[in-house]
Amino acid sequence: MPYDAIIIGASIIDIPAGPVDASVFSTGSHPVDRLAFQVGGDAINEATVLSHLGADIKLVSKIGSDPGGDFILQHCSRHRIDTSSIVRDPSMDTGINIVLIEKNGERSFITSRSGGLRQLKPEDIDLSVFSESSLLCFASIFVFPYFQNDDLVRIFSKAKEHGMTLCADMTKCKNKETTEDIREALSYLDFVFPNLEEAQMVTRKEDPDEAADAFLDCGVKHAVIKLGKQGCLIKSRSERIIVPAVPDAVCLDTTGAGDNFAAGFLYGLIKKQPLYECGRLANETAARCIARMGATAWIE
Repeated sequence: MPYDAIIIGASIIDIPAGPVDASVFSTGSHPVDRLAFQVGGDAINEATVLSHLGADIKLVSKIGSDPGGDFILQHCSRHRIDTSSIVRDPSMDTGINIVLIEKNGERSFITSRSGGLRQLKPEDIDLSVFSESSLLCFASIFVFPYFQNDDLVRIFSKAKEHGMTLCADMTKCKNKETTEDIREALSYLDFVFPNLEEAQMVTRKEDPDEAADAFLDCGVKHAVIKLGKQGCLIKSRSERIIVPAVPDAVCLDTTGAGDNFAAGFLYGLIKKQPLYECGRLANETAARCIARMGATAWIE
């Protein structure tokens, strides 16, 4: 097949600035160590990292017909990411996030309501491209308000008709959704990649193992819970694996850490590595990310 993976999701512009604190709002001018203009969004972050690692990637996304969209396409060209399934919509602006990064590496986003961050719709996805790869990642569940359970079921079931390994990352649920609300969609997934807070919110379980079990009860084959400084938990019906985090990792910016983690894990799957090695690659890739300001700055 021509592509190692197809990634579906958001492609926007990030402007990381930091380090900052609350004083930024009380001064007329606030110098920072780094202020950049770079791509952002779950799908393009994953695609960029995977391409850097050596994978051939098709990106399914939506951008505006504007300079921001041009910048994204130029970035994809430099990184050998196939853009033939990216929709350009002249009626919308390419999304822009201003990312305010604190000294401890945590960040806050200033987003545009009129931007393209959440504008991908089910009809923007050409399901025929699923024949071009054996691996699909939907990045991320709960990002796009236009996708309901039935839409995810239609997309995921089509991927399974093509025999694809199906993965999904996840962000925080926006409307108090639970695993029961998307049970049928989850049942198609081979791997799901929530962080602990995301898993707790959607499963209503505090313990990582119990949260993982809630995903497994919905039919997910492997629940991969990102545990930050504790590494990650990989759990299936037959296995429970803890993969420690990279020791002494330096954290300047957590922006995109989850996307980098997912990309590292996906690369392990592409290379048919054991699950522990997939988790190790995921942790290592996330550690490289947080050592720099910006989701893919360590690559640039």
